Amino acid sequence: MKPAELDYIRADSSEEACALLAEYGEQGRILAGGQSLMPMLNMRLAQPRALIDVARAQDLAQARIDDGMLRIGAAVTQATVQRRTRLAQEVPLLVQAFPHIGHYQTRNRGTVCGSIAHADPSAELPLCLAVLGGQIALRSASGRRTLAPAQFFQGPLTTARRPDELVEDVRFPLARPGERHGFTEVAMRHGDFAIVSVAAMVSAEEIRLGVGGVASIPWVRRWPRLGDNDLDDALNQLAWELEAHDDLHASAAYRRHLVRTLGKRLVVELQG
Repeated sequence: MKPAELDYIRADSSEEACALLAEYGEQGRILAGGQSLMPMLNMRLAQPRALIDVARAQDLAQARIDDGMLRIGAAVTQATVQRRTRLAQEVPLLVQAFPHIGHYQTRNRGTVCGSIAHADPSAELPLCLAVLGGQIALRSASGRRTLAPAQFFQGPLTTARRPDELVEDVRFPLARPGERHGFTEVAMRHGDFAIVSVAAMVSAEEIRLGVGGVASIPWVRRWPRLGDNDLDDALNQLAWELEAHDDLHASAAYRRHLVRTLGKRLVVELQG
């Protein structure tokens, strides 16, 4: 299939993109990398009247350190962030997650903000943002607002973004001394959507564990440092809280098993 008839408009700035979103409302969609949107258009799962392309908007094409965070603009590709020379010191969790995100070709076109805005429960970047306690910056013609991941992600492919808002940038907190980070996932093949993905941050005071691919949104739990038996109990409780369901890819029981085994392996490694 091919997309339904629509207008293609190239926006050269975030201000122009927001003005167009205000004009088209629910009938306008932002195009940046297009790795998620284009298949939806081709299958006519999305049928907007206008595509607003921000890929060449220079004010959205920056990734920079600001106020203790790595701020990534809407037009910045995943590959651009992955190639940052100091990313391992800035946001080490992203270094571990990026190789699991699609393939080199899709990372070369797909944007970080696009993945966050798409809000796929199996996607790696929303999970990393949630575990690190990052922020999503939204802009419209009438103003700006910033949301936490728990406020932004509302369900599968569903967010708190209003139709007239652009995800202007996303913000990942910089790693602090003493923190250790880890990421792992299980998928049918490399590059496929994760059956279960697990991301963790461990410090001297706490364990922060996030799970993707099971619940309808990235799910994060915080615990104090735990011994072996207490960790088993906490992970078992978490596995049941996620309310996994059987589907074509895996059973609910298998997903609960992966939450327990992947979660323990990651936390034990980071606490060691």
